[in-house]
Amino acid sequence: MIRLQDAELLGAEPDTIALLADASATGGLLGVSRTTLGRGRDGATPHYHRGSAEMFFILDGRLQVLVGEETVDVEAGDTLVVPPHTVHAFAAAPGSGADVLIMITPGVERFAYFRLLDRVRRGRADPRELLAVQERFDTHFVDSTPWRRTRATA
Repeated sequence: MIRLQDAELLGAEPDTIALLADASATGGLLGVSRTTLGRGRDGATPHYHRGSAEMFFILDGRLQVLVGEETVDVEAGDTLVVPPHTVHAFAAAPGSGADVLIMITPGVERFAYFRLLDRVRRGRADPRELLAVQERFDTHFVDSTPWRRTRATA
């Protein structure tokens, strides 16, 4: 059992990631985190996973999610599953914050990735370090014209 108050919390309000269960804690079955984003704030840039599906369960607010070439809006109570090899990205919808439970299955040890991402956001690590660990964390970054268009109007 993982209690939210015991989870490692990265970031700063209103944009945080609570590290709930890494693959090692679930026998490799899944990894779980909880992301909160302030109004209209960006979350993950376009990327895909080769070996895992990613599930988003919206606890509160609204989330814009790129799935392939399409952007969908999901809101509190909605669930969205992104299959492996599918480009995706996410951000809080314009005018809304978002509180999202995110699961990746099968699990990948990704907490070290989230810690590196936090250091990059704080200016304590070079963004190029993320590119160097794409294979290790099965997070492969790509460009997405549809996502750039969506976020430009946000």
